Amino acid sequence: YIYFSGRNDDIISSAGYRIGPFELESALMGHPAVAESAVVGKPDPIRGEVVKAYVVVKAGYVPSEELAEALRQHVRTNVSAHAYPREIAFIDQLPKTPSGKIQRFLLRK
Repeated sequence: YIYFSGRNDDIISSAGYRIGPFELESALMGHPAVAESAVVGKPDPIRGEVVKAYVVVKAGYVPSEELAEALRQHVRTNVSAHAYPREIAFIDQLPKTPSGKIQRFLLRK
């Protein structure tokens, strides 16, 4: 027998919307405080998934709830209103492969 399984893509399904993480990451990168960002789907009992962003801040910026809210508002002005990150986590560095690709599966855990 031959079995096919779909590839595990990065698309986030939230409240019936399909959200691509790359557009959100680009919007986050447009904020002066953001050095790096990665966006993943986080399981949610009501929406299916919610958008969660992991952000590495640039030197001189301090992670805070005020900064997280500023980032949410920044993303909302650049993408669809339903696609903004409901959660933002500040981390020191993103997990990457030796070639520099973000390991999103580690962020989903």
